[in-house]
Amino acid sequence: MTTHFIAAEIDLQANPTELEKAITTELKKQGEPLRWAITSVDEDKQKVTVEAVVTK
Repeated sequence: MTTHFIAAEIDLQANPTELEKAITTELKKQGEPLRWAITSVDEDKQKVTVEAVVTK
């Protein structure tokens, strides 16, 4: 098992529950998320940047 630091852009969702589901779905494509955080929000592009640590 190895850990990796990743950053991803996710579409901003209408409510927090949908946003969390979108984030975890995207992160699971890269491995099993250990922790993640939203590090920036771009309201013009309707995107959030997420940084995460995942294991593979």
